[in-house]
Amino acid sequence: MTFEEVLPKLKAGQRAVRGGWGGGEEYITLVSGQSYESIAVTPYFLIKVQGEGYSVWEPTGCDALAMDWTLV
Repeated sequence: MTFEEVLPKLKAGQRAVRGGWGGGEEYITLVSGQSYESIAVTPYFLIKVQGEGYSVWEPTGCDALAMDWTLV
C-alpha cells in the first residue's frame, strides 16, 4: 500500500507499518481528539518501538513515497 492509501485507515483508528523497516518498529498510529489544559491538541502520529515504547513520529519523504505499507 502507499501512504496515501494508509492515511484514511490511520484516521479511522487502524495501525500501519512499513515492510521496509527492519528494526523494532511495531506500528504507527494517529492520535487525535485530545486536549491539554482544556485546549485542543492537534492530531499527531506515534510510533510504537519494541522495547522502547512510544515516540512522536512524522513521515520522511521516503515514508510518504513508499509502497510497502501494511496494516497491523
